[in-house]
Amino acid sequence: MQVVIADTEIRFADYPFAGASVYPDGVIAASAISEADPGATPPHVRTAAGETLFVRAEHRLALDDFCRRNVIAVRRRLDIWADLLEPFLDTWFDAEDQQATEARLHGVGLESTEIAEIRGRVERAMMSYNFDSMLWEWVYLGLYDLLSAANGVLVRPESQATLGDPVELYHWAMGIAGRAQST
Repeated sequence: MQVVIADTEIRFADYPFAGASVYPDGVIAASAISEADPGATPPHVRTAAGETLFVRAEHRLALDDFCRRNVIAVRRRLDIWADLLEPFLDTWFDAEDQQATEARLHGVGLESTEIAEIRGRVERAMMSYNFDSMLWEWVYLGLYDLLSAANGVLVRPESQATLGDPVELYHWAMGIAGRAQST
């Protein structure tokens, strides 16, 4: 993925996620961006249409400057996907941590049955992404990781296939991410 942050637009080349408005190459104007989070992992912008578009960490400062120049709100949102993908980290969470995660997810309108269904849909791919690949991530997995798994990055083909059509998964995952509130 290549990103050029210009004065009033962001240009993407080889954007890896099928379903994205900028896939595989595209431009997003500052006027189409509702907010950004240069400090996120990875940094991203959120479009007025509710899509999250990622940029590389090396572009943090340029993204921050872009937001200032174009009067784009810089907001930190609850990372719903980090909470949903928490069981697939290479670490252990005690009951109190698990309850706090569940409370955050309930706070954005996800019921326990929906949480279980979402995790069930992504489990095989995320287990392959983090463990079969020997990534062994123990701190953070988020939306970018899920979309990477859907692309087959670090994932066995049979596990990737369990996610279904990458375009449909992209829109489904964006819809869930869109439930987040600013923190």
